[in-house]
Amino acid sequence: MKLICYCFAHSEDEIRRAVLEDNGRSRIMEQILTANKAGACRCVETHPQGR
Repeated sequence: MKLICYCFAHSEDEIRRAVLEDNGRSRIMEQILTANKAGACRCVETHPQGR
């Protein structure tokens, strides 16, 4: 499993599946972007490479 979002533990497969199920739209990516704008992103702490 390849994680795309370490903050919220969303995998590449999960995002692809969501896009296929929602006619090309990724609600997961929308949720990540909304959380990021709200300051809930913790990539530096959670990503293995600190990014």
